[in-house]
Amino acid sequence: MSKVIKRLVAAVPVSLGVAIVAFLFLRFLPGDPVEIMLGDTNVTQQQVEQLRSEMNLDRPLLEQLGLFLAGVAGGDLGYSIVKNQPVARLILDTLPATIELTFFTILVAIAIALPVGIVSALKAGSWLDRLVLGTTLVGVSMPAFWFGLLLILLFSVELGVLPTSGRIPAAVLVPDRTGFMLIDTLLAGDLRAFGAALRHLVLPSLTLGVVFAVVLARVVRSSMVEVMGRDYVTTARSKGLPERVVVIKHALRNALIPALTVTGLQIGELLGGNMIVETIFSWPGLGRLVVSSIFARDYVVVQAAVMLYALTYVAVNLVVDVLYTYLNPRIAL
Repeated sequence: MSKVIKRLVAAVPVSLGVAIVAFLFLRFLPGDPVEIMLGDTNVTQQQVEQLRSEMNLDRPLLEQLGLFLAGVAGGDLGYSIVKNQPVARLILDTLPATIELTFFTILVAIAIALPVGIVSALKAGSWLDRLVLGTTLVGVSMPAFWFGLLLILLFSVELGVLPTSGRIPAAVLVPDRTGFMLIDTLLAGDLRAFGAALRHLVLPSLTLGVVFAVVLARVVRSSMVEVMGRDYVTTARSKGLPERVVVIKHALRNALIPALTVTGLQIGELLGGNMIVETIFSWPGLGRLVVSSIFARDYVVVQAAVMLYALTYVAVNLVVDVLYTYLNPRIAL
């Protein structure tokens, strides 16, 4: 536990550095940030100066930095002049959708990658192994947005069995209690709405999950091939243990360490918001918010999102390091 606390303390300066870089992102843009955000709108110079004052851009840089860090510590990430809302509220409103999508994406990826990677490793060198390697190579080369469009054409346009966008049909009203649509529909006791929300999750989570699964399957396969030749696996077999126990308890546990690294990086990317896929499926998550903010020149929102993305990676990497010690106690934090 003390080592975990030390890692948490070590993450503080990293998080502080991330916040400072996010702060400098807006200040070091070429030109006047206020004029960039206002664009071609008809505003007076007085209104420009007023907005610059509200954003503290008329103060010395170090003073701006101090006010920004104080605001971040208090949960104040700025104010969106486009959405006319606090940035923290915008992020809190969109983050549950991204977390929900990330959770189901990881489920899809693990459900595909683990059995495929294990079977391919156990049949290393066979036609099945070559088929898996060839298929995953195609999958690695396949852009997620292109695969998503193919799924839309197949399941929505041709077959008409799955929706193409959103989290739930517009005609279905569900009280917003947690922000997580599946949980809110269950709390409302509306199973039809739950089923509709689940159907809306299928295509985006399948798009991201399959693309991630092919990468994870290759990692699991290569790790399992290496581990299956280790002495402790041979010893476990010589003791007469069933092959299932040897593979799952002795080999897979050690082979999961590289896979865990890849999964952690992918979770960080997904929680940061997969912008293109969320935009394609009109998924109201963090990634779509960032895309719309970029086009609207709402750089205060983009600044907060950049900081959140980086902090997400810091947090996920810390969790992954802790899980390393669980899978292999010989690994020290």
